[in-house]
Amino acid sequence: MKSGINEFPSADGLWTGIRLATDANVEGAIVVAQGTIRWVGARSALPAEFTGLKPHDGGGALVTPGLIDCHTHLVYGGQRANEFAMRLAGATYEEVAKAGGGIVSSVRATREADEAALFAQAASRLEQLLADGVCAIEIKSGYGLSLEHERKQLRVARRLGEAYGVTVRTTFLGAHALPPEYAGRSGEYIDLVCDEMLPALAAEGLVDAVDVFCERIAFSLAETEQVFKAAQALGLPVKLHAEQLSDMGGAALAARYGALSCDHIEHLSAEGIEAMRSAGTVAVLLPGAYYTLRDTHLPPIDALRAAGVPMAVSTDHNPGTSPALSLLLMVNMACTLFRLTVPEALDGVTVHAARALGLQDTHGAIAPGMPANFVLWNVREAAELAYWFGQQPVRAVVRQGRIAIGGNA
Repeated sequence: MKSGINEFPSADGLWTGIRLATDANVEGAIVVAQGTIRWVGARSALPAEFTGLKPHDGGGALVTPGLIDCHTHLVYGGQRANEFAMRLAGATYEEVAKAGGGIVSSVRATREADEAALFAQAASRLEQLLADGVCAIEIKSGYGLSLEHERKQLRVARRLGEAYGVTVRTTFLGAHALPPEYAGRSGEYIDLVCDEMLPALAAEGLVDAVDVFCERIAFSLAETEQVFKAAQALGLPVKLHAEQLSDMGGAALAARYGALSCDHIEHLSAEGIEAMRSAGTVAVLLPGAYYTLRDTHLPPIDALRAAGVPMAVSTDHNPGTSPALSLLLMVNMACTLFRLTVPEALDGVTVHAARALGLQDTHGAIAPGMPANFVLWNVREAAELAYWFGQQPVRAVVRQGRIAIGGNA
């Protein structure tokens, strides 16, 4: 493991022998200076002033922007493979819960683990995502459900970004579930989230955005809006776990607060779609959870497409419903399960995922003035990135202007 981005070699220089995904039939060139894209285009149009720069030979690789995993719960204690096995053997949700399973088991394991243990566990998971070409990632809290333990999760998320030289956006998800000690007292817990936890964590610089799980088994519309108002008062953007199991009207509420994204959205209504369109809110599709839960209610892809709502794709990595560690696999699933086209799916893990995190000015594209975050792939055409699963076609990864993978590129 590298101990920081500066330990990776600089990507400054002239990158040739590459094919830009926007026109894979033409040899492209990228100029990187001081970690920033200076120029990009066809090799034949390269300005003479850049011809003498340090060369980087891409070996004919296809180049895309760095991938972005815009919805994860990467930091947590333990794992829940035993619950997976129990469900396959016929156990009901209630039986799993009575056996100590469900989110309560992750909360317990997270509270019992110290920061070092949480960091070590999350680091191994992050390394697998980075090997898939991820250059930016969102990491939510939500398995601590107390100030002390939510802080611990968010501190680990920040440390991961520093240690691996990857852009990490932290999201406070204190309103993920009701902690055991607040059983039957959701109003009191939401007061704690809004009046104590969120202000303290924001003051410590640990929160980039605020999320809520708005669902019948989690928190109501009124409780969600209370959290959104607290976030708004602190100048923090909001996101929402919305319409996963039923149509609660959460997407329309989130849109009224200018939400960056609404995520899951299998039961999203026409009214919710229109509200998201008007607000510029991104729809984040999470095929890993859909697959793991063996859901059959598809997100309204055609309606989102017709409305022009941008669709992002993410792993939703979490121990209970989406233990996914490959964003490329999610690209494949988004195409096969949700019927996204290849361009839609690739936009979903680049430009639209960047927008879902508020990173559209720095990530999701290869353009002059943006930090150098791009991936070289050992494939002939972009469709292969959605077609193969189980393959790791990465040749080289440039993250934050440094060559993080494939130092000889």
